[in-house]
Amino acid sequence: MNSMSADTLLSFEETLEKFDPALGLEVHVELNTLTKMFCGCPTEFGAEPNTQVCPTCLGLPGAMPVVNRKAVESAIRIGLALNCEIAAWCRFARKNYFYPDMPKNFQTSQYDEPIAFEGHLDVMLPGEGGEGEVFRVEIERAHMEEDTGKSLHVGGATGRIHGADYSLVDYNRAGIPLIEIVTKPIMGTREQAPLIAKAYVAQLRELIVALGVSDARMDQGSIRADVNLSLSPRGDGRLGTRTETKNVNSLRSVERAVRFEMQRHAAILDGGGSILQETRHWHEDTGVTTSGREKSDAEDYRYFPEPDLLPVAPSRAWVEELRLTLPEPPREKLARLQAAWGFSDLEMRDTVGAGALGLVEETIAAGATPQAARKWWLSELARRANESDTDIAALGVSPQDVAAVQALVDAGAINDKLARQVFDGLVAGEGTPEEIVAARGLAIVSDDGALGAAVDNAIAANPDIADKIRDGKVAAAGALIGAVMKEMRGQADAGRVRELILEKLG
Repeated sequence: MNSMSADTLLSFEETLEKFDPALGLEVHVELNTLTKMFCGCPTEFGAEPNTQVCPTCLGLPGAMPVVNRKAVESAIRIGLALNCEIAAWCRFARKNYFYPDMPKNFQTSQYDEPIAFEGHLDVMLPGEGGEGEVFRVEIERAHMEEDTGKSLHVGGATGRIHGADYSLVDYNRAGIPLIEIVTKPIMGTREQAPLIAKAYVAQLRELIVALGVSDARMDQGSIRADVNLSLSPRGDGRLGTRTETKNVNSLRSVERAVRFEMQRHAAILDGGGSILQETRHWHEDTGVTTSGREKSDAEDYRYFPEPDLLPVAPSRAWVEELRLTLPEPPREKLARLQAAWGFSDLEMRDTVGAGALGLVEETIAAGATPQAARKWWLSELARRANESDTDIAALGVSPQDVAAVQALVDAGAINDKLARQVFDGLVAGEGTPEEIVAARGLAIVSDDGALGAAVDNAIAANPDIADKIRDGKVAAAGALIGAVMKEMRGQADAGRVRELILEKLG
């Protein structure tokens, strides 16, 4: 292993001058079935630790697993949506490795016989003009497996096992159905590698939500991405030694992790060192990766067929029946929405690029106009997401909130400037838009008494401007309106203020 520290980086530009990146993405999707993969335990998120367990998911002797039919159905639908072939016959295997939150000491997964294989997802990227670029990501497989339990390391500063006083294990999550979607090596991406990784995970997440098989909440871990990356000398064409950055839990972090690992690998290779094949941890706060454990190859897991489960052999009739339940293909949906909303190509690309397509769609469904929905998500809320270094969907503001804010603007209760303060309150968790307007005293004043006094003050303070208006130069009223708005802290009805000024000055 090279002794160079993890934070020694080559610049991104120099990295691309000397090396070609190869990507691989493994995305785990936690299915929203009511019960676990191989037993009848419930799957709700957030229950008291170790209350959703039974002898089967605890791996107790003599307990026998049974496959969840709904999970198989969801796996087939995901495979079909990713243009995969669906296996006529497949089976589960035992993946053996010691891990404290694996109660059986093996994971029931699929090894060389996945349920879905050889697919692709066409990823739309922002372009310089026209419709943008489409990059095809080849899918190697989508297979069924079960999730592990969850360790909680108590004491110490990092929340990791090193330095902790003791560890607790919650087995509620053990046995929850997962689908792991694995890409083939993604080559030829060059400087777009970080962007392609982010766009792939974003559009895969949208597809999963459209299928209705998972809520795909990255912040709750119901969709998690592992980022494999390797570099080879520029033009070499071969794959280098890869690292796997585990459980990257936001779209923004997928992009940042790819960029960081490219620059870290490049610094080591440029210095004459070699890359250690290992897993790495992504640190959201510092934006760096650190070493995890040396990465095992498939043979180290001692896979063998699961003796306690029958093979899965979906009939072709069932597969075709499920094909009819698929949502609209992503590119067709984009074209339909763009036409319905009246967005330009650039507006649509920006909406997709910000990861806001579904949010805008839901906001429109909640009653906002397309342009209003787009305005708030892509200006006000995207800016806040960037400032707080988070994903736009994780701000805590719902499409229904945005539509409610716009309804208050439409009703004349607040204006756009005041709406920005309402969004401050929403991000801070201060309640509904209506509650925030009341608590912060943001409602527009349209009472003629209060407005009349402010108008009189503005006229008295600006006699020269008042004279111009009396002389028929109505455009000069803008300066007095501005003075009134300043005195009223932006909470005046500008239209009514203008009427009062013109009435008072004849």
